[in-house]
Amino acid sequence: MQIPLLDLKQQYAMLKDEILEEISEVCASQQFILGPKVTEFEQAIVEYCSAAFGCGVSSGSDALLIALLAEKIGSGDEVITSAYSFFATAGAICRAGATPVFVDIEALHYTMDVRKLAERITPRTRAIIPVHLYGQPTDMQPLLELAKKHQLCIIEDACQAIGAEDHGKRVGALGDYGCLSFFPSKNLGGFGDAGMVLCNDTKRDELLKILRNHGMAPQYHHQIIGSNFRIDALQAAILNRKLKYLDSWTESRQKNSIDYQTLFADCPEIICPSCAPWCTRHVYNQFVIRLKNGLRDKVWEAMKNAGVGCAIYYPIPLHLQECFHYLGYQRGDFPESEAAAEQTLALPIYPELSHIQKKYVVETLLHILKEFRD
Repeated sequence: MQIPLLDLKQQYAMLKDEILEEISEVCASQQFILGPKVTEFEQAIVEYCSAAFGCGVSSGSDALLIALLAEKIGSGDEVITSAYSFFATAGAICRAGATPVFVDIEALHYTMDVRKLAERITPRTRAIIPVHLYGQPTDMQPLLELAKKHQLCIIEDACQAIGAEDHGKRVGALGDYGCLSFFPSKNLGGFGDAGMVLCNDTKRDELLKILRNHGMAPQYHHQIIGSNFRIDALQAAILNRKLKYLDSWTESRQKNSIDYQTLFADCPEIICPSCAPWCTRHVYNQFVIRLKNGLRDKVWEAMKNAGVGCAIYYPIPLHLQECFHYLGYQRGDFPESEAAAEQTLALPIYPELSHIQKKYVVETLLHILKEFRD
């Protein structure tokens, strides 16, 4: 049996007629840049995430960057973020001209260890970017209290966590900014790159919408320098049509997680994802297990050979990436991030995954581990 890590073809087959209808409407209007489809989508996401404002942008990576630009964060400034995340989080800090400062993660939840935040704050710190990794929120309440005490901006990286909740509140609307990604592999994925910045302040929203259009307001007048961070109308239209299915897809992901945890319950070599005490809604953008005793790479290779799609997120923590050597970090500085990079493996969890497929994934993995044990 061949089981991909993610199968978007099934989802498209189910929604094909609806999506083609949306594409046809945009093509008939010939309004591809901003316009009513973008506005409609922004409002729908704002309501879904319980935010006040939404600014559709070109990608999740650019969402992080434009939020930093809106706060005039740049050269000489420091921004604290997780040492274990996708590169775009730290990359956006550098693209803005600031310096990334890393903090370790919690071993069980893969999100920033907020208890270690205070020691990373300096007079140059301007912002904190918590990453709601794999669909689970960072512990936001103590983080927000610390940020208020030190007058720091909070930019939530919710690119993997649309719809996730911390103490019953949707992520992306808890800090000063919330950044979303609609990359095709996300729980709500487009037909290319797209993203959004959420906020709860009128002036911030107005500035974001000027920055995404080259800093232009009114037309051909530029008091500030922005760039082309605009979301395409085609992406907005497709995503808006898909949004009504997001909750049912999330429920399927949650059920798949429960099934995996039940099926793996008697295997001591496998540590399944743990839902944090503050997490009232995990949306499982990924289902990431841990394999100790140096087994991860061997298991990964054997699973691929057996036809099961798996992936490693992320094999090198950010502080050990070559491009960040100038920051002076060493192996051992963030042990939990390094352990996660060495031990984690993502299994298929997409909504259309059948019970037969899940059972094959589990039986294959258990058989591989038994062979290594014997």
